[in-house]
Amino acid sequence: MGPHFPKWLQTQKNISYLYISDAGISDILPSWFWSLCRNVEHMDLARNQIRGTFPNLTLEFSYSSEQHLSSNKLEGQIPSVLLNAPYLDLSSNKLEGPIPSVLSKASYLDLSSNKFERSNTLSSIKCPISEYEVEQVGRFNPPSSIKSLISGSEFEQVGRSNPFNSIKSLISGSEFEQVGSAAIGLVFLNLSSNNVYGQVPDCWTHLENLVMLDLSYNALSGKIPTTIGSVFRIETLKLKSNRFVGQLPVSLKNCTSLVVIDVGDNKLSGPIPEWLGVSLKNLVILMLSSNHFNGSLPSQLCHLIRIQNLDFSMNNISGSIPPCLKNLTTLAQKGNSSLTSEHSYPTPSYLSRYNYPNVDDATFMWKRGVQTIRSILWLVKRIDLSSNKLTGEIPSEISHLVGLVSLNLSRNQLTGQITKEIGNLQSLDSLDLSRNHIDGRIPTSLARIDRLGFLDLSYNNLSGKIPVGTQLQGFDPSFYTGNLQLCGPPLKKMCADEVEKGPSEQTDFINQKDKDELMTLGFYITLLKRQLKDA
Repeated sequence: MGPHFPKWLQTQKNISYLYISDAGISDILPSWFWSLCRNVEHMDLARNQIRGTFPNLTLEFSYSSEQHLSSNKLEGQIPSVLLNAPYLDLSSNKLEGPIPSVLSKASYLDLSSNKFERSNTLSSIKCPISEYEVEQVGRFNPPSSIKSLISGSEFEQVGRSNPFNSIKSLISGSEFEQVGSAAIGLVFLNLSSNNVYGQVPDCWTHLENLVMLDLSYNALSGKIPTTIGSVFRIETLKLKSNRFVGQLPVSLKNCTSLVVIDVGDNKLSGPIPEWLGVSLKNLVILMLSSNHFNGSLPSQLCHLIRIQNLDFSMNNISGSIPPCLKNLTTLAQKGNSSLTSEHSYPTPSYLSRYNYPNVDDATFMWKRGVQTIRSILWLVKRIDLSSNKLTGEIPSEISHLVGLVSLNLSRNQLTGQITKEIGNLQSLDSLDLSRNHIDGRIPTSLARIDRLGFLDLSYNNLSGKIPVGTQLQGFDPSFYTGNLQLCGPPLKKMCADEVEKGPSEQTDFINQKDKDELMTLGFYITLLKRQLKDA
């Protein structure tokens, strides 16, 4: 349809639904466009290359419309023309400046991947005024939520007998209600991937309808607000890649609907809370990686029977791996689980016609590379305890987790041998046990994991011959290096029996591998022909 806005749109007078996403439009928003859309209930201009700033219009829509404007090149501040939209998606643009406080009327608000960078960005989601705050007026500096509404001279008129009523009398009714009930209908809030800095206001008690909160990839600091535990309906909490310090607030145990917690890449500390496994039994994704957590892994984590993605990597966790991990029911089941990473977030009753689906994503290390998984996240069953101070043996019970797709226990101080039952993990695509003190032989059962696409056993004390199998000989020799007593293909170091027999056995294996590949190809071609014939 692009690159310009089609001129025929100007002749349309009664548009209710406008869908022109993915249309290749790279034009600047024309001034006539907004007056055309006065009666629009649903507008979708997403994933174009629309440029420029919003016009400074005071136009109001006739309806509480949905506005999808994500993935464009819009600049400047959020315009007043969009402020009444209950659903507003402006993600992946170049917007900046303050977030207007009127946006607290929104139910679904996605401003991720823009250029908001002020410290007071979050203050636009205003905190209610408490009587305690009002009592501080005249004694100390007034709270910012009040100070922004009343001039300094007016504070001198505040009565001492009933300061709450005195303050209220100085603020217009609409302003007071705005502060007192701000953002109460907010269900979805995404401010990730901006550069918002400063502390998060500790006043989340009024956000009783909030189900998804994503503040990841900013520069927020201080402690995670205690009042976050008052958001009882929250299902997804993402605070990844900020500068939060202190411990996880105990109040979070009240949020029993939580499905996703991702607080990775912060400066959080203290022991892994036991209440994570006791109170939050609906957790599917729990990511605490790249922090300063210490102490041992509490056995209560074994109560997380729905968990699919458990990541405590790059912390200071010590002690042994609890054998009760075999109780993680979902990880102990083969194939796809009935769980998904998609949540449907209904809005408050006055917007009951809206129902907003959202698919969770997660970013983590995968085969030594950082990957962001979204649509297939619910398929990825993984445990990552790498880069800690774990000791003792790898419990044999871990072989019960037959649904695992990825297991990473690298860069610890683990000892003992690899359990002989490791071959039970037939779903494994990635296994990393590197940089530990594991000894003994590589179990022959490991060669029977056909799906294994990544293996790293380097820098341990493994010995003996690498078991012969198509998978194990196909990996780069560097994934076995640092095991001085290990021998056999793909290493150049030959085992004692190979030295006696000469290179013929290795040649026979290579030839057999080529034959197997041809046989496998032929098998699939034959199978395909049969299926086509039957069809």
